[in-house]
Amino acid sequence: MPKMKTKSSAKKRFRMTATGKVKAQPAGKRHGMIKRSNDFLRDSRGTMILSKPDERIVKIYMPYDR
Repeated sequence: MPKMKTKSSAKKRFRMTATGKVKAQPAGKRHGMIKRSNDFLRDSRGTMILSKPDERIVKIYMPYDR
């Protein structure tokens, strides 16, 4: 069988933890910060662990990072 391809967009946006979970940046922090509440901006710092359904989708996109 030929090698499977990794989605380039997924490898730029997601990282795997040692236990196999998927880390990602929270959405909504690219522009328009003036509209966002301070609570939203504070909660959106750092990274977050994706939920199980989202994690399954990302793992399909990244076949060699499991």
